[in-house]
Amino acid sequence: MIETKTKIAKNLRNQMTEAEKFLWYMLKAKNFYGFKFRRQAPIGKYIVDFVCYDRKLIVEIDGGQHASLVKEQDEVRDQWLEKEGFTVLRFWNNEVLGNRNGVLERISAYLLPSPNPSHKREGNI
Repeated sequence: MIETKTKIAKNLRNQMTEAEKFLWYMLKAKNFYGFKFRRQAPIGKYIVDFVCYDRKLIVEIDGGQHASLVKEQDEVRDQWLEKEGFTVLRFWNNEVLGNRNGVLERISAYLLPSPNPSHKREGNI
């Protein structure tokens, strides 16, 4: 019996890694600067870890198997997603757990507009 992507996504949501649990805690319910994220969402023939459809941002959390076993598959997948207009940010599990603030800063740097450095500050400093 072939499982549908929806059933697979539901199973993945129930089997999240510690890194995915942490990141979902930070992203869910519009907690992250008001942006809405979905977890384990089907897009095309793929299921992505986290997606913000408004900004077309996908966040993937990878374990060690992605270093060698599925690296080429990830590249093909990322290329397809990028052709569909998404930006893919990838983080290692240990990076999410060991550098939480850095990971969140990279995500927010994509989501939030950066200040325009060409505008000089007016008035007294």
